[in-house]
Amino acid sequence: MIPIKSAKEVEKMRQACRTASEVLDRVSETIRPGVSTKEIDEVAADLMEEAGVKSAFLGYRLGHRVFPGNICISLNDEVVHGIGSQRRIQYGDIVKLDIGVIQEGWVGDTATTVAVGVVDDRVEQLLRVTESALDRAISVAREGTRLGDICAEIEDEAVRNHFSVVREFVGHGVGRRLHEEPQIPNYGKRGSGPKLKAGMTLAIEPMINMGTAAVRLLDDGWTVRTTDGMPSAHFEHTVLITKDEPEILTWRAKTQLR
Repeated sequence: MIPIKSAKEVEKMRQACRTASEVLDRVSETIRPGVSTKEIDEVAADLMEEAGVKSAFLGYRLGHRVFPGNICISLNDEVVHGIGSQRRIQYGDIVKLDIGVIQEGWVGDTATTVAVGVVDDRVEQLLRVTESALDRAISVAREGTRLGDICAEIEDEAVRNHFSVVREFVGHGVGRRLHEEPQIPNYGKRGSGPKLKAGMTLAIEPMINMGTAAVRLLDDGWTVRTTDGMPSAHFEHTVLITKDEPEILTWRAKTQLR
């Protein structure tokens, strides 16, 4: 069953998502050459404490594994779920920041990819296309739409630009829990899947690779990388389904090159 939020619950979601967006924007401002990913994670922790919220990722359990970071920080060919460390950001890197907060029992979830300085034209295109895929998916996310329509929008935008979509990791419903029904793959068939209804809150998150779609899990049990070492981009918004236009609960300013 896909949870439907009441008006009061939606307002709680708005607050959590607004906080997540504010934290993401402020963390993005710290991305520069020479800063370690551990320092970035610590900044995020401080901002969450300042806002009176908790990380939705820290301590997250998957079987026997427990996520040790406050946010996910993934560089270049790392797709998702990277862990802050002593590794330092370099000029020309692309940095994926995925932030989830828990505020009064509700989760806000959002992500962006930041380019550090000047990057290769094809890498810059990868970022533009991934964000465009998210925009296109959101544009069809309204009551009566089939879930597969959202998924197909993402895949079509990637394939049209000669990129590939990650298949092993997906978007998801979000609310009282970080991961709720439904799963939202970044590929799919139009007209398939359940119909969307007003009150659903979905974390739509294209993960698009420059090269092969294949990925591998590192020995830390969390970090996911492309198998060919080519860059990957990731953008995410939490979206409220309504009877009219979709509402982006994690709205923020466009990513800027740094």
